[in-house]
Amino acid sequence: MTLQAKLTLGSVGLVSLLVAVVSAVDLANEMQRQFDSTLVRANSLKTVASKMVSQSLNRQRTVSFREALRDPDLQSLLIDILTAGGAILEVSVVDTHNEILLDSDPERLGTVVPPYPNFAPLVTSAPWYDKLRLLLRRDIRDDYQLSQELGTADKPLLYVRIIIAPALIRDDINSVLQKDARVAVLSEIAAVCLTFLLSAAAFRPLGQLGHLLDKVASGEYEPVKQQDPKPPGDDVQAMASKVSMLGQRLRGAQYEVSDLRGNIDVLLQDLEDAVFIFNRELSLVFASGAVEKFLGTERNTLSARAIGDVFQPNTPLGLLIAQSTQTGRAIRNRRVPWGGSNGIGSAPAVVLLSVDLIENLPGMPLAGSGVLVRLSDPEAHRKLGRQLQTADRLAALSRISSGVAHEVKNPLNAILLHVEVARAKLTRGDTEISQQMEIISREILRLDRVVKTFLDFTRPVELKLRNMPLRDLLAQVVELARPQAESSHIALETAEENGDAEVRVDPDLIQQALVNLVVNAIEVMPGGGELRLEATANEDTAEIRVSDTGPGIPPEVRDKIFRLYFTTKKEGSGIGLAMAFRIVQLHDGTIDFTSEPGKGTTFSIRLPIAAL
Repeated sequence: MTLQAKLTLGSVGLVSLLVAVVSAVDLANEMQRQFDSTLVRANSLKTVASKMVSQSLNRQRTVSFREALRDPDLQSLLIDILTAGGAILEVSVVDTHNEILLDSDPERLGTVVPPYPNFAPLVTSAPWYDKLRLLLRRDIRDDYQLSQELGTADKPLLYVRIIIAPALIRDDINSVLQKDARVAVLSEIAAVCLTFLLSAAAFRPLGQLGHLLDKVASGEYEPVKQQDPKPPGDDVQAMASKVSMLGQRLRGAQYEVSDLRGNIDVLLQDLEDAVFIFNRELSLVFASGAVEKFLGTERNTLSARAIGDVFQPNTPLGLLIAQSTQTGRAIRNRRVPWGGSNGIGSAPAVVLLSVDLIENLPGMPLAGSGVLVRLSDPEAHRKLGRQLQTADRLAALSRISSGVAHEVKNPLNAILLHVEVARAKLTRGDTEISQQMEIISREILRLDRVVKTFLDFTRPVELKLRNMPLRDLLAQVVELARPQAESSHIALETAEENGDAEVRVDPDLIQQALVNLVVNAIEVMPGGGELRLEATANEDTAEIRVSDTGPGIPPEVRDKIFRLYFTTKKEGSGIGLAMAFRIVQLHDGTIDFTSEPGKGTTFSIRLPIAAL
């Protein structure tokens, strides 16, 4: 169904709903009005009839009720007042046994008729749907009454009944229904015509825009013809211009994608890794990188070959790739024996295999959309890793030594200031410069101490590495820290998981790093607290956490916490955390922290697991 048809049907439906709601409200109001007016007329007739009957009985006191009510004039009066009653069906007078003594219909005289339901509660209390259901019933006539007692309050003698037939109200309401029906039909016709005309006028530019989009989708980038200037509110013309501009950009993007594909191809050729991409049918669609190094075959000859032809299933490499494609499990850097010759040199004896299954697209088969295979040379990875480690260490050294310039600049500024003061005194002939010389001497000693500390900090360290279980490392640190923790009223707790895992470390240096963290934690809890040491390990990484319940580290100094000479303590040297940072870097590990003001800080050291 077209959008124009949907809009037309929606408009017609909305108009129909509005007409239906308005008609229903109008019908309910008219129905209530008719019932109210009938109730008013019935009450009026009840009063008039009661008065007429009372007057007739008073004039004929010498005769019985029955004889007095047989007065032909009284009968005629009842018939006369009934003609103006509308939905009033009957006026009658009954005795206490419900026998009709006087009636507007003479044939009902002497008939015993039980009382009808009271009409007043129907009008004032019944919901509108009960009244509507009463009006729509044609098979059964439901009559109601209003009655007036005649006689004394303790002993009524007669009852005047006004009988109402609600079905007669239906005739008065039919005129309203006919009017609403005419309005509804005219509204529907007007809505259809108006919607059709407006949608035709509105969708004509959109049709032209759709035609332009079809051309763009097919690759025909036809520019929009210049037309007369449109008013500022002509959004369709503006959109058409943008679509034309989009088409021109798409044409340029196609050229850029083509160039980018060529650049990526050149880039992958220079990589040490060989990359293969297979489609859903496991046929090769892309091969680049060092393919010749691993397969001894030019990649141009591999196009469209099946994955089993590129990697033979009877080899360890081909078997792993076949299992991965069948089970849907990815492989990450699995060491696999390999061999072969490309006529120039030998392929690596061992390769790192990675297999990634390209995720399914919606509606695609469960087998996936393709497979990406990557072969890497472990030796090339090790070289790259060493280069990255060197870069990390240089960055770490820059980070922790960023405060040295500040520590050197302060004594130099003080020396320069007091040299100028001494020079000024000597110029005036004042030879008393002992105070300035003392300050200059003190600042020179301070500068010497800063430089010596920095030289000691940056001096190359020869690591004495050996494998050490996490449990033993944690136990030694706890043994060193326990006396100071107990003297500071600090509860020391430990926890370990996979404590048998080993790390390759220099025990003295790594203990120094951990003790620095522990001592810092104890010093920030002078009033006591809780110190927790945890050690965990997974397949390739061990983690040691030192947690305290101190005041935490303020957010504004967190980026300076590992700088050399930076400290938040009055008597701190600013060396402990920087030294811990450097020691962890020397072990190819990482150190970081999390802190929440008022709740404490947790330092985490991560070290690689020792190779088996």
